[in-house]
Amino acid sequence: MNTGIILGILLIATGALSSGSFAVPFGKVKNWKWETSWLIFSVGAYIIFPLTACFIFAPDFSTIFKAVDKSTIFKVFIFGAIYGVGNLSFGLALRYLGLSLGYALSLGLMLAIGTLIPPLMDGRLQAMLQHDNGILLIWGVLIALLGTAFSAGAGYLKDKTRQGNTGGFDLRKGVLSAILVGFTGSAMSLGFEQGEPVAAMALRSGVDPLFTIMPVLLVLLSGTFVTTLIWCIYLGWKSKSLKDYTTAETPAMLTSNYLLSLSAGLLWFSQFILFGMGKSKMGPYTFTSWGILMALTIAFATIWGLIRNEWKGASFKTYLLMLCSLIILIVSAFMIGISGSE
Repeated sequence: MNTGIILGILLIATGALSSGSFAVPFGKVKNWKWETSWLIFSVGAYIIFPLTACFIFAPDFSTIFKAVDKSTIFKVFIFGAIYGVGNLSFGLALRYLGLSLGYALSLGLMLAIGTLIPPLMDGRLQAMLQHDNGILLIWGVLIALLGTAFSAGAGYLKDKTRQGNTGGFDLRKGVLSAILVGFTGSAMSLGFEQGEPVAAMALRSGVDPLFTIMPVLLVLLSGTFVTTLIWCIYLGWKSKSLKDYTTAETPAMLTSNYLLSLSAGLLWFSQFILFGMGKSKMGPYTFTSWGILMALTIAFATIWGLIRNEWKGASFKTYLLMLCSLIILIVSAFMIGISGSE
């Protein structure tokens, strides 16, 4: 097997660790409404850090954009805007379901849709299915969905046990949010694939192959930011929380809230630096990278749920189900990754 594939999987796994950890700082934000902390998170995750990464890894990005067909840039931007709807819903899914269950339901759907739809649209999946690799990919996705179901089941049992002690838990709202995440959030994967001409131009312009995804991310996440800005400002106006941006009990608390929200943005964005590096190692079947990222993000988010005592008081059966889900998800991630090996 191609050793580059193994390296790619490990890089994406590190990105999944960052992704599965990004929500942790939000737990320490004090006296801010959700939309306030999410908008500050978004300023960092969608604008400041992608722009910084482009200046570092692809400093000639403006020239790259000029050399690419404008319709490509527009499509990537629109997919980013659609993904913004998914990411907003994701924040709500975490709010109503907690880390473990929220991640499992949301990312499970994103995994299946985002892994299979892009190559189905451009013909690569049909070509892959002519070989054993394609069968391995399908099995990997199915097994990942099984692991997701186990994780969701364990999370549901855990939250049912702790429902009386879990502030903000709302199964109905959470499930609806997660379903919306699954469909709209998969636009990120479509945006990456549609942005391949941008990445190719970056490569021809001398950008290191490990970082050619950076200009794609800047366009994609700019679209995400527009959607997020509109919604968060609307929510802030509706709930009268716009004052949160400038007032707090103490100046130290205000500074802390900004830094915590921005650190969440840095953790979230870091996944894509590592994802892009790993994706560059996956050969012609780059779409397999998405399934690996989603499966392992669910696994790491579940582990963070353990660390944060979200599982305290759960039954042995629930812990066993959760452990099985972690094993299945890790196995499925490697199956999906290996399926892309030539």
